[in-house]
Amino acid sequence: MKEVGVMSPHGQTLARLGSPLNEKGRYARERINTYKYDIDAWTTLASEAQARPISEAAPLYEELLATFPTAAKYWKAYVEAHISTNSDDAAKHIFSRCLLNCLHIELWKCYIRFIRKVNDSKGQDGRDETKKAYDFMLGRIGMDIAAGPMWLEYIAFLRTAPVTAPQEDSQRMTSVRKAYQKAILAPIHHVEQLWKEYENFENSISRALAKGLLAEYQPKHFSARAVYRERKKFCERIDQNMLAVPPTGSIKEEQQLTAWKQLLAFEKANPQRLEPSALTKRVAFTYEQCLMYLYHYPDVWYDYATWHAQNGSPDSAVVVFQRALKALPDTTVLYYAYAEFEEARGSIKEAKRVYESLLRNSSTANALAYIQYMRFTRRTEGSEGARKIFFEARKAPACTYHVYVASAAMVLCIDKDPKAARTIFELGLKKYIHEPAYVLEYADFLCRLNDERNVRVLFERALSVLPPEESIEVWNCFMAFEQLYGDIPSMLKVEQRRKEALSQTGDDGVAAAESSLQQLITRYRFLDLWPCSSGDLDHLVRQQMMAQRLSGKTEQQALTSGSGNGMGGNERAIPASGTEGLAASFPGGHIVRPDLAQMIVYDPKQGLAGGPIPGQVPLSGIGPVSGFSTLGPQAGMTFGPSLLGLQHQLAQGPLPPGIMSSAGLDEILNSLPPSLSSFFSRLPPVNGPYPDTEVVLSILLQADIPSVPSEGATQQAQFPQRIGNPRTSAVINSLASELSVVSRGHTVVDGATGLPSNASDAKGHGDIPPFKQSNASKRKDPEKEEDQEESLTSQSRPASRDVFRMRQLQRARVGTSGQATSTSGGSGAFSAEPSGSSE
Repeated sequence: MKEVGVMSPHGQTLARLGSPLNEKGRYARERINTYKYDIDAWTTLASEAQARPISEAAPLYEELLATFPTAAKYWKAYVEAHISTNSDDAAKHIFSRCLLNCLHIELWKCYIRFIRKVNDSKGQDGRDETKKAYDFMLGRIGMDIAAGPMWLEYIAFLRTAPVTAPQEDSQRMTSVRKAYQKAILAPIHHVEQLWKEYENFENSISRALAKGLLAEYQPKHFSARAVYRERKKFCERIDQNMLAVPPTGSIKEEQQLTAWKQLLAFEKANPQRLEPSALTKRVAFTYEQCLMYLYHYPDVWYDYATWHAQNGSPDSAVVVFQRALKALPDTTVLYYAYAEFEEARGSIKEAKRVYESLLRNSSTANALAYIQYMRFTRRTEGSEGARKIFFEARKAPACTYHVYVASAAMVLCIDKDPKAARTIFELGLKKYIHEPAYVLEYADFLCRLNDERNVRVLFERALSVLPPEESIEVWNCFMAFEQLYGDIPSMLKVEQRRKEALSQTGDDGVAAAESSLQQLITRYRFLDLWPCSSGDLDHLVRQQMMAQRLSGKTEQQALTSGSGNGMGGNERAIPASGTEGLAASFPGGHIVRPDLAQMIVYDPKQGLAGGPIPGQVPLSGIGPVSGFSTLGPQAGMTFGPSLLGLQHQLAQGPLPPGIMSSAGLDEILNSLPPSLSSFFSRLPPVNGPYPDTEVVLSILLQADIPSVPSEGATQQAQFPQRIGNPRTSAVINSLASELSVVSRGHTVVDGATGLPSNASDAKGHGDIPPFKQSNASKRKDPEKEEDQEESLTSQSRPASRDVFRMRQLQRARVGTSGQATSTSGGSGAFSAEPSGSSE
């Protein structure tokens, strides 16, 4: 037999809409039955509705707009479907439903087109109706940043009005002038075009009159233009096609919420220095547009209502609160906000209606609603009215022990009647004795009355009926009570009973009941005073959490000291007890902590402590060297502090573990050619995990390194086969390939002359470069000459940008280290000074 499921009312409505046209439509309906605000599914059904005749699509449009009542694009599609079938009455009815709540420029454009279509054939009467529609539209949405074309359209409509008498022409000019003067003061698109047209309009009528009017409105217009430029930046971040759905926490929703709040803050700041009435209208318009997209955000509704209240418009605030409750009927906090607003301004009857509507709603009629209604009644009608609400709440299905605690607290604190308060607690105890939280609230109440005897009686009654696994908190509170009010024998007796009772609850109970140093510390603490050091406390808390994880406990039980009380305070009269009291600052179960054993302490003066970095690739034949950075991608190995300036650190003391010794460093330097060894010896100390690349390049560019004629002969020219130590072979081979890359990308400078090395070989032609000498002495084939010139230029042309940078680096090095920056035989090329004497 086929099983029939229960369909939600939303799904039943969709089922009445008829079968979809295709499989995609049926799938979309299934998704909507699962989640009401599935945007992709609704988009599919909206496309299906547009493909159907309006008689079949109307139910789908109605359901679509019931889900998204502020979706201007769907209202526009719905009304256009009626207009296309000449259903003018239906179109007017739809416009009356959506225009005031959907301040979207495209929807209002559709409205104007419809009005003009209906009234164009009615002569002057129809023209008057059209003018009224334009005035109504621009009064509502004329401040929208995209309303510029509508102002231009309206002015064009006014200027084309037929004139049969001179008086009518004067009235027409006056109407056009007023429209221009309103438009040029609005921070909207095309505001500059509107100003130019207004100038031409005034000058075409009277230049003398135009001079005075333009001088009057020009400063205001410039202010509007400046505000428009700033306003445009905020509006560009807003998605005008976003549908209003309940917040899901997505990044896009958060971005849109932030964008709207920034725009609202901008408008409230009044950058245009508007009059109070104009400013109120501008901000209210922005809020209305914001609610088109953030319709399900209670904070936006609340901000809108409180803004009206703070600006002296309480009636407008009431309207906003009522709209908010209609939009979000299940948002309890909006009921409280509305009731508080009405109570604060003295409208007690209206506030009472709000509470009554709150309790009539099955989704909001909970224990908290009865408690707040009871408190409201006590404030407005006295204790007798509050007592009636309490008796009513006791019979309600939503009643919990919180109602009894709140009523007893009210009687004790307001009526000063502890006997009546105890009676209320006793009534609740008959019903909620199996609730540990209620037992603890009652015990706290008795402790405040200094009724020690009844406190012990209460604990004994509760522990006799509570199962062991639910009695841990009560046992802890009982033991804390004895520590505070009892003596040592009674305290030890309760502790022994607690251990025996909790040992029946399994591993967790045994761990909680086990006598340890933690219980002793908790026993002798007071407030924030502890009988041990903070380090001991941390150690004990870690041990406790480790024991909980080993026993499979993933979440820590609620602490006695962490739960609130009904007396209006945040701390109990009975302090927390047991091992849980030590972990009060760790309320959340398992805490993810970093593995400190894997951390390496870095000191710029001492390098890396702790040996090689885990996962590093050691140098072949040299051993692991820590802290190395890659010198070049072609090298295939790494170089670090042991080569890059480490010789400056050798005199300061022994190196950290993992760094090669001075003997190994000297062996490598002696194995290198003189120019390369000189280069490494001049490198500055490494102040950080990586050397300064620009400093290294500056020294490299000034080094006396012979040019490499070809890549194949690089190693033979610079690294003769006199290196027989296998420990350094990998280093030399890698440096060879690295230097071949460097020599191809940078100019090689001769150390004696400060000129490029190939220029020093030229046979005395003054300052003419070698390739210019060749061109002057010998004619070559044009193509070969061009290739040769390009090749020689790439090798010998100095890099002016590098020279300027090197000069800055040299000056910086002189200021920081105090050492001479000019190197022997090579400083002249980069400091613009001769390498010889200064004479």
